[in-house]
Amino acid sequence: MSPLIGDGLPPLYETLPPSPPPPPFPVPLERLRADVEAGGITDVIVALPDLQGRVQGSRVAPRDFAERVLEHGFDACLYLLATDVEMESRPGYATDPWGGGLGDFAILPDPGTLRYLPWDPGTALVLGDALDADGRPVPVAPRQVLKEQLERLAERGWRALAGTELEFLVFRDSYQEAFERDYRGLTTATRFNSDYALPEVTEIDPLMRRIRTAMERTGMRVESARGECHPGQYEIVFRYDDALRTCDNHVVYKAGARALAAQAGAALTFMAKYDGGEGNSCHVHLSLRDETGAPVFADDGSGRYGMSEHMEHFVAGQLACMREFALLHAPNVNSFKRLSPQAYAPSSIAWGLDNRTCPVRVVGQGESARIEFRVPGGDANPYLSVAAIIAAGLYGIDQALPLPEPTAGDAGAADLPRLPASLEEAVLAWENSEIARAVFGPDVVRHYAAAGRAELAAFSATVTDFERRRHFERG
Repeated sequence: MSPLIGDGLPPLYETLPPSPPPPPFPVPLERLRADVEAGGITDVIVALPDLQGRVQGSRVAPRDFAERVLEHGFDACLYLLATDVEMESRPGYATDPWGGGLGDFAILPDPGTLRYLPWDPGTALVLGDALDADGRPVPVAPRQVLKEQLERLAERGWRALAGTELEFLVFRDSYQEAFERDYRGLTTATRFNSDYALPEVTEIDPLMRRIRTAMERTGMRVESARGECHPGQYEIVFRYDDALRTCDNHVVYKAGARALAAQAGAALTFMAKYDGGEGNSCHVHLSLRDETGAPVFADDGSGRYGMSEHMEHFVAGQLACMREFALLHAPNVNSFKRLSPQAYAPSSIAWGLDNRTCPVRVVGQGESARIEFRVPGGDANPYLSVAAIIAAGLYGIDQALPLPEPTAGDAGAADLPRLPASLEEAVLAWENSEIARAVFGPDVVRHYAAAGRAELAAFSATVTDFERRRHFERG
């Protein structure tokens, strides 16, 4: 076990040397070419976010990137968009890799995502979009699912601003040690509930500082950072941005945080529920702007509770679609173990004014008027979750759905409709949703239902510790 503190100072505690000014973000192609010529950049990673929101791709030579990949894309196997977390592809996906002969699609780089990676010296990363053999976007790719909803907003002259608040647990054990111990009996990096506390998180401050500094150098803007409720739990909050860029930053942040933890001999997890304590959330803040930059949600006298009429309908849409869209916010068996009031997570379908017991919390005023959507956990794919929030909001606006009275007090204890209690329930609600088929298309519905069923099949085939303890002697 590599301690975070102890005799001597591990690399985590070494004084960081002065850093040169960070490169601009996105890195201009001219700057990349100059840094390649100077020997500063030796690899370019071309990647796309997969169904789990992981960054998947390949390293390419900078010259090949400039001469070929930038314009024509980089070929990758179809199965990257039709696998579970173990990289196994089961039947039922709308994009069928086996039916396509395990052929390729192209990852076309988006130069607006180009950045250098502080945790991987000499390496640039660019995210891209999946294109089929005819050069058309692959509709089930998570980034494309979000783009479709952003285009629906753009047709109305609107754009979405979003921020994601990710929590994670830090352990003193390395990833290798955690793997060898079957991820059991690990030592959290702090010992107490450290929500808003300062002295209790000093032991992990150096690692957290490295993560924050690295993310700033990739073009993100840190707003705040603090300990959370579960021992070893931490949250870093970045400033909101255009929704697509926020999601791009989100997946890069997760990959980078894991890499920096590994380099420090530690481990961290974003899984929604690690144990019986508080889970890891991913609260999504979202607002809309019009073509002039004016806030669409701000009180203009047309609505109630300090909201515009558009915002009222947008919130009503969340309530109407929340159960049917839950799969896009909670994609795993483990996700639903977090969704209980005891874990500071919502279980009912409600909205409230600055009420954290509700899945939709309305906060801010004027330009900061926004919703905080509290259903997703740390395991959520940000592209899908943000797309679901936008799609639900537009449904509410299009249908002019009335907004019920806000819920005061503990929404979890109120007599209200409930979120799905399991992944199986969420898959069924998603598959049978006429709204989902209308706003996402039948292929997207089928594809992500298949992803949910793949997770269920893997879980149902697994014998758990619970079963052994309960039935080995007494069954």
